[in-house]
Amino acid sequence: MAEVSFSVPSPGGPGTVTISYERVGSGEPLLLLHGIGHHRQAWDPVLEILAAEHDVIAVDLPGFGRSPALPDGLRHDLSTVVPALGALCEALGTERPHVAGNSLGGLLALELGREKLVRSVTALSPGGFWSPAEQRYAFATLLAMRQGARLLPLPAIERLSGSAAGRFALTSTIYARPWRRSPEAVVAETLALRNATAFDATLAAGRYLTFQDDVPDLPVTVAWGTRDRLLLRRQGIRAKHAIPGARLVRLPGCGHVPMNDDPALVARVILDTCR
Repeated sequence: MAEVSFSVPSPGGPGTVTISYERVGSGEPLLLLHGIGHHRQAWDPVLEILAAEHDVIAVDLPGFGRSPALPDGLRHDLSTVVPALGALCEALGTERPHVAGNSLGGLLALELGREKLVRSVTALSPGGFWSPAEQRYAFATLLAMRQGARLLPLPAIERLSGSAAGRFALTSTIYARPWRRSPEAVVAETLALRNATAFDATLAAGRYLTFQDDVPDLPVTVAWGTRDRLLLRRQGIRAKHAIPGARLVRLPGCGHVPMNDDPALVARVILDTCR
């Protein structure tokens, strides 16, 4: 683990953003962005495969994992977080990396592509392609997961994570194969959801958000798990209509966070896009 701090403009003057990240491998840079309430460890199942070909940077987004929230006066919305991620790449000396993102991270990846801050985009079940009813369902589900994580005492989380049935109860909303997740990983991500300082602000910023713009002149892949219970896979069709040049890929048997359900398939989809 490492961290980097850099300055970004804000209404009250320059503010300092600090990002925690892990960097492994060598080759062209590849930035990995997790979803709301998660942390960089969401990418652990594919990290070693990707690092064989790329300089991989898996980050904790601002206000998630080990990264503190944005400074006062900065909103956790696309217009703030996307430029901050661009400034992060500059601070790390990575000019126009490839980017792969999941859920919120997928939406951020597409925005980075639209701003021409990256050289390719892989978006796994990205946010922003929902109908109003689908958006309300997804946000209500996320709030319920957050409330559950906050109400459960740590011993109960550890006890539940120790059995396949318990891991199913805690994580089946986001994983199609929750028994594949280790007990330690489930405890850590449940605590990450509980302690995410930017969760409420990020959810509020996305309440009326939709992604309707094309991402031209870049390789773009949108991939959706066939067993995604949070953002239903028909949203991938809307993504294809919004981004006609994108490659739309089905991830058979995968849930909302597919990196855990089928690491080899997800890594191959990302690497194919980067190539």
